[in-house]
Amino acid sequence: MLSKSLLAVLLSVALAASAYAAGSSSSSKRPSQPSTFDLGEKAVKAKDFERALSLLKKVVRSDPGNADAWNYIGFSHRKLDQLDRALPAYQKALAIDPDHRGANEYLGELYLKTGNLEKARERLKKLDAICFFGCGEYDDLKQAIKTYEARRKKG
Repeated sequence: MLSKSLLAVLLSVALAASAYAAGSSSSSKRPSQPSTFDLGEKAVKAKDFERALSLLKKVVRSDPGNADAWNYIGFSHRKLDQLDRALPAYQKALAIDPDHRGANEYLGELYLKTGNLEKARERLKKLDAICFFGCGEYDDLKQAIKTYEARRKKG
C-alpha cells in the first residue's frame, strides 16, 4: 500500500515538473513584437505626438473601450494645442473608466489651459477621492493649480 502511495506522489511530482517546464520561457523563442498601443505610448513619451495620434487612433478603432489609448490621444492633442480635440478624448476615457487617474489629471490640466479653474478643482477633488493614500496624478494637478493661481495673481 505504501509503495502505491509513494508511486502516486512521485508521478504527480513528475507530471507537475513537466507541465511547469512546458510553460516556462525558452531562449529559442523570439521576443514578441510591441503592440500598436505600446508603440503609441512610446511615441507619447518621446514627445512625437503626431505619430502617437496615428498609432493610438488605430488602437481605438479596434478597441474603442481602451481608456488608456483615449487618454493618450487627449494628451497628444493637448500637447499639440488641439484643445477642441483633446476634450472629447478625455471624456471618452472617463466614460470608460471614471477613476482613470491619468485622464482626470490631464483633463484638469486642460481646464487650466482653457482658464476653467473650477473644473480643474473638480478633477483634483475626484483624484483626491480616487487616490486614498495619495498619488502622483493628484500631486501633479495640485501643483499645476497652484502655479496657475500664482500666475493669475501676478498678472
